[in-house]
Amino acid sequence: MKLLIEFKKRSYDFLWGEDLASASVLRRRLVLTLRTLYAVGRDLAEGQLTLRAMSLVYTTLLSLVPLIALSFSVLKGFGVQNQVRPMLLPLLAPLGEKGEQIADQLIGFVNNIKVGVLGALGLGLLIYTVITLMQKIEQDLNYVWRVKSVRPLAQRFSQYLSVLMIGPLLIFSAVGVTAAFFSSSTVQTLIAIEPLGTLFEFIAATLPFLFVIAAFGFVYILMPNTRVHVFSALVGASIAGILWQTLGWSFAAFIAGSTKYTAIYAGFAIVIFSMIWLYLNWLIVLIGASIACYHQYPALLVTPRREFRLSNRVKEKIALLIATYIGRNYYTNKPAWSLDDLADRLGVPLMPVETVLTAMQRAGFITETADEPPRYLPARSFETITIKNLLNTMRSAEEDPGMSDDILPHEAEVEMLLACADEAVETSLHGSSLRKLAMPSE
Repeated sequence: MKLLIEFKKRSYDFLWGEDLASASVLRRRLVLTLRTLYAVGRDLAEGQLTLRAMSLVYTTLLSLVPLIALSFSVLKGFGVQNQVRPMLLPLLAPLGEKGEQIADQLIGFVNNIKVGVLGALGLGLLIYTVITLMQKIEQDLNYVWRVKSVRPLAQRFSQYLSVLMIGPLLIFSAVGVTAAFFSSSTVQTLIAIEPLGTLFEFIAATLPFLFVIAAFGFVYILMPNTRVHVFSALVGASIAGILWQTLGWSFAAFIAGSTKYTAIYAGFAIVIFSMIWLYLNWLIVLIGASIACYHQYPALLVTPRREFRLSNRVKEKIALLIATYIGRNYYTNKPAWSLDDLADRLGVPLMPVETVLTAMQRAGFITETADEPPRYLPARSFETITIKNLLNTMRSAEEDPGMSDDILPHEAEVEMLLACADEAVETSLHGSSLRKLAMPSE
């Protein structure tokens, strides 16, 4: 027991007890990698990722046929609708021979859909079902990225449809260009020459895996309602791709040796296996998104807790910095700041920045524009807002009205002490305004 306690203490000190700013590059990378593994494992143990993966399975089952039908209709206009089945087969390959049957059944369902018979209402419900799936994906990725706000309805509708229309074309264009490249006479001549032949075989074997990584990266960059750095998305997508390939092999081996389950569940076994494989796919997507998030925001790894707790001292400094940046750009006629811009400038995740911005908006200090994404400007002249006003706002931010200081007992000594502290702050600031904070040279 003592050895276990000592091991936990040493592990905690190694991961969280050291300031990485003074550590060597190798040690810093090692600790950050271990912290990321711990954070992902903690998120899985808390159960939110698994619950969200399960809910995505349910939504996908309802939306799968409409999703393929919508993509099928787009591809049909370009005469490449026959390529839908070859695209589904690699995704269902771990299911073995049953995967081909499922692919054939899905294509059969799609072929049986008659848009003319559906009518306007049926077509609308078809599109709504697909939009619901996309919205659910965005919500779950927003949870991973600690994003509270969602896209406006009009933007969601237009962006989701753009993904559904353009995505299949990009995939099949990439596959078609690759196939045309390898079938060209020049490449065939080069393949006959060693070691170029071995190199081309390696590239051909690697390309499907790279397409999977590209698909994961595409989802991580486009779907969350935040700016995702390309490199962070590729890091998460690469690890997700490795997990997907590894689990695919393991699941295929499991299916091959699952004769007992087939004997018990009969024809229903393939339904169960399909749902399990779909669940594992969505869980891999969420794990890769978590890794991308932690890579982009290492500040989330400074604590073993998932929630990023802010002290009043930190919120006050973030508010002062935000007021400085917004005011400085406004008074010097520079582009206004967006939420992502401010988070990148401060080097912190979106959640604390969004919390402070919300408090400043409610106090009437700043306002957001109608741009997409919204940008922030002073709601009124910063000359009329004192630094003391801003600090008081941050002190009372997210305060529950049922637990305000008004309901607490009033003691003369305590009230006098608080009044003296407020007066000392006011005196030391000399009534300085936010404009003076943003433009000290004036």
